[in-house]
Amino acid sequence: VQLQASGGGLVQAGGSLRLSCAASGNIFRFEDMGWYRQVPGKQRELVASITFGGRTNYADSVKGRFTISRGNAKNTSYLQMNSLKPEDTAVYYCRTATIVAIYWGQGTLVTVSS
Repeated sequence: VQLQASGGGLVQAGGSLRLSCAASGNIFRFEDMGWYRQVPGKQRELVASITFGGRTNYADSVKGRFTISRGNAKNTSYLQMNSLKPEDTAVYYCRTATIVAIYWGQGTLVTVSS
């Protein structure tokens, strides 16, 4: 299984970015898909997740600003990030879980300037 994340970059505070994650591999179904982020010296933290059925979960710090979704083929996830703040600066990782394993993408850097 491979996860390809894209969409990171530099944006000013108040701006928007959209992250994408495409999962591939000989897997019957990707269950949960999610986005995590990490800054140096801190643990990786959940940003948002979405189940195969579409149930979503968000970190309190991003509720109302970020939206996670899945593509029609269910093997892609998107993280729409609006009203970005400098504290959103981090490396963002996509993650997916099958019934037997968890997989991580390579990370994409999001930098929000003040």
